[in-house]
This record gives sequence, C-alpha cells and structure tokens, in this order.
Amino acid sequence: MNNWRIISEDETAFQNRREAAQLLCRQLEEYKIKKPVVLGIPRGGLVIASEIARFLDTELDIALAHKLGAPGNPELAIGAVVEGGKIFLDEDILRHVGADEKFIRREVKDQLEVIHERAREYRAIHPKVKLKNRIVIVTDDGAARGLTMQAALWGIRHENPEKLICALPVAPSDAVKKLARYADEVICLRSPAHFMALGQFFQDFNQVTEEQVKEILKESVVRKK
Repeated sequence: MNNWRIISEDETAFQNRREAAQLLCRQLEEYKIKKPVVLGIPRGGLVIASEIARFLDTELDIALAHKLGAPGNPELAIGAVVEGGKIFLDEDILRHVGADEKFIRREVKDQLEVIHERAREYRAIHPKVKLKNRIVIVTDDGAARGLTMQAALWGIRHENPEKLICALPVAPSDAVKKLARYADEVICLRSPAHFMALGQFFQDFNQVTEEQVKEILKESVVRKK
C-alpha cells in the first residue's frame, strides 16, 4: 500500500497560502487528539504550518533547510543543508552540472552560514521543540522537485520522531512519490499534470518577509503559554 495520497489533480490556483493551509487541515483532522508538532519550512511554509498548528491546537516550530545552488545557476538545487549542519546532495544532478568538490565545499559553507544566522535569530524568539517520539507534520507552500523538503525530512528523521508526515498544498506526482521514501506518510492536495512553478498555483503568492516569520514565531510562543 502506498504511503502517499494525492487528493486531486486539479490545476485550480489556491487563493493564497492560508486557504491552502485550511484545506490541508481537513486532511489532517485525525491528528487533532494526538498533539503532533507542526514544522514549517521558512518562509512560506511557516504560514501554512501556523494555520495547521492553530487548527490542531498544538505546537509549532520551524524546519530549517536551505538549498545548495548549482554552478552558474543558483536557482537549480544540487542539494541542501539543514539545521545542525547535516548535508544532503542530489547525486543525479551533480553528475550533470559540473559541481566539483571545491565548489560544493564553498556552497555548503555559504549556506550553512545562512542557516546558522537564521537559527540564531529564530531560536532567540522560539526555542527548538524536541521531536523525539513525537508525531511530526512538516509542511511548505509546495514543492517543485522537493529537494528542500527532502533535506528537511532527512534531518528530522535523525531526531527519531514517532511518525513523520509530509503535508503539501501542491507538488508534481514524481516529487510526491520521491518524498514518500523519506516520510511515513505524504499528503498532497493537488498534483497537476502541467507543473511549471509554485507561483502558478496561488492567486496571491507574495513573498513572506523575515518580519512576518518572526511575528508568527512570537505569536506561537504566546499561544503556548
């Protein structure tokens, strides 16, 4: 039996991230009494995670993962790094983009600096939630190739959760199936046949700012008290 669920192949755009999150909540209602930890990948994923955590009346946290860009094409991910310094590399992509060991070391160093700086800022506001023996739901505002989510799942798995769930508003079916190798369950609301970019599936896909991320984390801390 597959451990992944695609709810629809509909290509209709969500109104915004909050609407997508509210629709995801319906698929996660069974976990309401189980008090999972909901992790969002900043920045957009934290908007999704905040809505889910509020609906499930449970803890919110961030999943810090940052992609490693290819030589001459920083938007193409060759891998990712996660909080704590763990590194994931996509060997298939590496073989095609000419990323040598020196380039990879430099890119890892640069992106780890970004991760560590963000961790310092975020953790000053919101201490890390322990994930061992907890049900963990990790989300983002979608996935294209799924590499950043894959790295996040890989890093979270090393913290020994009881169950690891990936919940996404939208992703291509091949990304969903790939992510299912790293999670116990993958739920994707929409997996359109023609997938070009995440932005095409949101009427409002405005960039989430660092200030908004920090405000969500502050609200979460207040809500837990």
